[in-house]
Amino acid sequence: METRKIRTDVLIIGGGTAGCFAAITLGRKSGLNVLIAEKANIRRSGCLAAGVNALNAYITKGKIPQDYVDYARRDAEGIVREDLLLSMAGRLNHVTKELEDLGLVILKDENGEYVTRGPRNIKINGENIKPLLAEAAASQEHVTVLNHVNITDLKVEISGEEGEKETEGRRIAGAWGFDVNQEIFYDIDAGAVICASGGAAGLYRPNNPGFSRHKMWYPPFNTGAGYAMGILAGAEMTTFEMRFIALRCKDTIAPVGTIAQGVGARQINSRGEVYENRYGLTTSQRVYGTAMENREGRGPCYLRTDQISEEQQQDLYKAYLNMAPAQTLRWLESGRGPSVENVEIEGTEPYIVGGHTASGYWVDGNRQTTIRGLYAAGDVAGGCPQKYVTGALAEGEIAAEAAIEYLKAQDDRRHRNDDIQESNAAREDSGTRENNGKELSEQGKAKKAEYEAFLEKSPSLLTAEQLEENMQKIMDQYAGGISMDYRFSETQLKIAAEKIAGVQQLIQELSAGNMDDLLRIYELKERLVVCQVLIAHLMARKETRWHSFAENTDYPQKSDNWMKYVNSRMQNGKIKIIYRDLVTGGEKYEHSDSER
Repeated sequence: METRKIRTDVLIIGGGTAGCFAAITLGRKSGLNVLIAEKANIRRSGCLAAGVNALNAYITKGKIPQDYVDYARRDAEGIVREDLLLSMAGRLNHVTKELEDLGLVILKDENGEYVTRGPRNIKINGENIKPLLAEAAASQEHVTVLNHVNITDLKVEISGEEGEKETEGRRIAGAWGFDVNQEIFYDIDAGAVICASGGAAGLYRPNNPGFSRHKMWYPPFNTGAGYAMGILAGAEMTTFEMRFIALRCKDTIAPVGTIAQGVGARQINSRGEVYENRYGLTTSQRVYGTAMENREGRGPCYLRTDQISEEQQQDLYKAYLNMAPAQTLRWLESGRGPSVENVEIEGTEPYIVGGHTASGYWVDGNRQTTIRGLYAAGDVAGGCPQKYVTGALAEGEIAAEAAIEYLKAQDDRRHRNDDIQESNAAREDSGTRENNGKELSEQGKAKKAEYEAFLEKSPSLLTAEQLEENMQKIMDQYAGGISMDYRFSETQLKIAAEKIAGVQQLIQELSAGNMDDLLRIYELKERLVVCQVLIAHLMARKETRWHSFAENTDYPQKSDNWMKYVNSRMQNGKIKIIYRDLVTGGEKYEHSDSER
């Protein structure tokens, strides 16, 4: 493989919602070199690739940020970081205005007020939301976009001698990765890194396996890469046991909130009974109620739409064209729109996604992880659920501002004094500085050799796709997937852990005929690491706090003894569970040196 070494001030891993806004913020508020490494192309990557028809996190008229904190805390049954929620909520309206200034069409009424869709949502025409963000990020003077580069590992320096009471601990130094099309190895040095690579899909067998497996709620290309690289680097993680299972339109897996909130549709069973109030109205309870009705023979379940008006039906057609056109096409092709036929609903497979639940990196108020100089934003950051689009933007901004201050505070800042002239010259060329004459470190050589070993190996009888299907079957049957109505027991989780470890060992037998094959191998590796941590977290929380999200048949009830965070850190290849007290009531959490 050809080697390319790049030096930059700030590396952003992932060019999705949070990553783009972090780059915009850095471009506007600093003269730092910024490099975005994106596995796909930032114009249509991440959760916003197909668009969205509402901003689900907004402080509507008469509400305050604390109201949003209270809502998110209730929905998560108390297991949230209130300090993170409040700092996010305080920026929701500000980042919404930034989006509008970039050209996003936000619907307004006759008084010029945003049109609401529920108590915390506003309507938009958002088919082009991602191209708008991507263009704004790429157009910043000192921002360079590196499309089609897959980052697999973080470079971490460990300082302080063993045995010292006070130690600097782990400090970020950059990352390694490869081009997904060409045989190029990337060795990137960075003063600060913002991980914004999204959550994890594809861990469990999906609703539509085989040819249609891409029809899932969360982007199938979000593999949990950011989680995995942090886990392997020794960063602390939180609340992976709070999985996310979406309630969606059957087969198309289109969002149901557009119908439920847009036209006030209720959840009914096959008998026409409204069942949602029997189970509760939190996100997890709505999924749980649907699973229970089906299990007890009262399915299929629906959103009742057969009484809506023709005008409402037309509004739904347009709304889904902004985000999930397959649903509109299905209605039109069948000739049976929602005003004629109720919309059948189902739960998806479980995901790990910190934008809806509290799963992700354990961060402080600046979104800094337990590795100095490494920040997390958006779906990859934990503790702060119900982010949605605007919350991810807010965290991207917070992380970017913190990275600026972090670099200013470093005595060995690379952009000071004589380096300024060299750095400015690099900006005039490509916005980054290539150091291809410099030798790779021993770790860099080892990582490159790891990639090359898969490319040089003779063709294998096994494929990454086969192992991925095996992984999904294991997780489905033993770790609470769709086929088990999301339920699991300790015995099943132990079996899952053993079988996942077996799949991990088989990865070394795989071979890559080209760079796309290599990408699939590393996506599988990432998912398996996330599975390993997820299973450990599910086993560690001995209660059922969130029905369906974490339905533990050995501990079917919620317990006050478990009002705590379940965190973890990988040490010597093993997952160490850490229990932490809740951060509530105006408290602010900051990392201590001992936690690094």
